[in-house]
Amino acid sequence: MKTQTNISSLVLISLLSCTTNQARLTVSPSSSQFFKGDFVSLSCEEDDSSAGWTLRRKTSKQQRTQCGDGWGRWSGSSCSISYMDPLDSGVYWCESREGPISNMVNLTVTGGSVILQSPVLPVMEGDDVTLLCKTKTTPSNLPAAFYKDGSLIRKQPTGHMTIQHVSRSDEGLYKCDISGHGESPSSWITVTDKHTTTPPPTSTTLASSTSPPSLSSTALSVLSFLKSICGFLLVLLVLLGRTRVHRKTEVDGGDVRDDITHSHRKSQVINNSQSEEAKRVILFPSTQP
Repeated sequence: MKTQTNISSLVLISLLSCTTNQARLTVSPSSSQFFKGDFVSLSCEEDDSSAGWTLRRKTSKQQRTQCGDGWGRWSGSSCSISYMDPLDSGVYWCESREGPISNMVNLTVTGGSVILQSPVLPVMEGDDVTLLCKTKTTPSNLPAAFYKDGSLIRKQPTGHMTIQHVSRSDEGLYKCDISGHGESPSSWITVTDKHTTTPPPTSTTLASSTSPPSLSSTALSVLSFLKSICGFLLVLLVLLGRTRVHRKTEVDGGDVRDDITHSHRKSQVINNSQSEEAKRVILFPSTQP
């Protein structure tokens, strides 16, 4: 019976450790900035379609609202916003009914005339990243100046700037400016470490590509490793808990047995004393004076 209980516990823990799959939030068009009135689609991508993922956001005016609750239209695993508004600026993520959440993305919607198209997801070290400074009404090949952390990087005659072989030092806050049209909002670009076994990446050009990137083999390996560790720790905690309860039961049982034995011996001593006293009374009765 004890063995069957342990096996059942291990099976349950294994099943729980397998439910930590995380979704990946993708944005199409793949950009962190949008003009007022733009159309945007956000998708929760995950192999286990039964996880019940929901898209949520937190803006300056609202707290943790989900798609369809006064904004957006949910269909399948995607949420579409047909008309972006500056009030839609905020942090977006996918959340499962079982608890886990996806990566978070920060989207900015401006009512101005200039935006900077930059990576909405973290980029990997060694990638080439192209930034595009564009206006809403005029061609996107106008001369533009690009800034990082408030300092001018360079001026480009066509509104494009490519950062080749990005490194951690390229991480920061970027914006652009087109003379006569204005300045874009600022967006943060995150650079992640590159695993040595990852094949060389191709150039990332956000201006022309809207397809979301796929999960790297490194991310999948790390996620698998974390699941294994999680399952092992849970199994260890359950076994330690059962061992502690078993030991406590043995100790408590021993205390009870000791109390019973002591009481029994004490009762025997009292009975023996009473018997000896009775014998004295019978053999040597006291005489009256």
